[in-house]
Amino acid sequence: MREPDAFERIVDSLNEAMLDDAHWPHASALIEEACGARGNFLTFEDGFPADDIRFFFAKTYLRGEDRAPWLEEYLRTYYAVDESLPRWRQLPDSKIVHFANLFNEEERRTSIAYNEAAPRFEYENGLNVRLDGPGGSRILWGVGNPIDSSGWAASGLDMVARVLPHLRQYVRVRSALVDAGALGASVTELLTNTRTGVVQLDRRGRIVETNDGARDLLRRNDGLSDADEELHATWPDDDERLQELLAGALPHRLEQGVSGSMLLRRQSPLPRLALHVKPVSSRDADHRSRRVAALVLIVDPVSRARIEPDLVEAMLGLTPTETEIAVMLAQGQTLHQIAAGTGRGYSTVRTHLKHIFAKLGGSRQFEVTQAVLALSSLPKTKD
Repeated sequence: MREPDAFERIVDSLNEAMLDDAHWPHASALIEEACGARGNFLTFEDGFPADDIRFFFAKTYLRGEDRAPWLEEYLRTYYAVDESLPRWRQLPDSKIVHFANLFNEEERRTSIAYNEAAPRFEYENGLNVRLDGPGGSRILWGVGNPIDSSGWAASGLDMVARVLPHLRQYVRVRSALVDAGALGASVTELLTNTRTGVVQLDRRGRIVETNDGARDLLRRNDGLSDADEELHATWPDDDERLQELLAGALPHRLEQGVSGSMLLRRQSPLPRLALHVKPVSSRDADHRSRRVAALVLIVDPVSRARIEPDLVEAMLGLTPTETEIAVMLAQGQTLHQIAAGTGRGYSTVRTHLKHIFAKLGGSRQFEVTQAVLALSSLPKTKD
C-alpha cells in the first residue's frame, strides 16, 4: 500500500469510527499495517493514583481481531505489578517512548510485567504514547512489536507520530457521543438527541438541519450564530478557528476531510462549549441525509447526564443485574468490558442484554443507551 494512501485510509476510517465504534477494528488494523506493528492497545482514563483510576474504555486488537481475553488476563494478573504504568501515565503529551525504556535496569532483570507479560502479549519491543484527553483525562496508546525483526523502521515511527492527532480526535468525539448517549446513532438519529447540539452542514458549509439543542443555542446567539445559513462564532478569534475547522472537514475538490475540535466562548458567563467538527462519508449517511457532508457536535459541560441506577431499575422494569449492564452500556462500555468489569462471562452478559431488549422492545444497544439516558433528567427514586 502506498504510504499516502495508507494514511488517508486511516483518517477516513477513524472519522467513521468516531460516529460508530463498530468501525474501530478496521481502523485499528489499518493503523497496524501502516506502522508495521503487531497489535495495539488503547485506553481512555483519568485519575491518580493507581487505585483511583477510572477507565472510560480499554481495548486491545490484533489485525482487527478483538483480543479482550488478553486484556482480561493483563488486568487480572499483571496490572497491579506493572512498574511501567505510572511512568506511562506521566509521559509528556505525544512523546513516543519504547516500552523497555519505561523500566530501569534492575526491573528489566526482575519485573514480571517486562519478562513475562510483554513477551506473552507480543509487546517487549512495543511503543507507548500518552495523549492529553478532554477535561484533564488521558489517552494511553500502546503499539505492539514491530513486524520487522530488526526493529522499528523510521517510516513506522513517522506513521505512529502522524496518527496521534487523529487518534486523539477519535477519542474526543467518541467521548462526546458517549456522554450524549449517541454512540452508534446514524446521522439522522443524531438529530433526535437531547444531550448534545447537532448541526448538519452540506458541502458548501450551509446548514442543512439542526436539532433542538443546537437550535436553541443559535437562537440565543450564545457563542454561535447561523447568519446567512452558515455557522459562525460570536468572537472573531473563535470564528477564525471555527472556519478553519469547517474548511478542514469540507475541503474543495477531492481532498480528504479531517476532524477537529475547539473550545468556544459564550456570551453568558458559563463554561465554554466544546465543538467537534467531523466530515461525513457516504458510508456514514443514510438515504435521508445524503446532502450532509459534515457534522458539528456542540457539547455543553453544564448539561451532562447523571445516571441513577435506582431510577433506571424502577422505570424500565429491569433486574439489578440488567440495570448494571444497561447503565454500563450507557456509559460507553462494550460487552467485553462489561464482562471483565463485572466478573461475568461474555455469553452471560449477552444473555442479560437479550432480556433487556425483550423488556424494552428493541434490538440495538443504541436503543438501550437512549432509554437509560432519557431518564437522567428525572429525580432519583426514594425509598
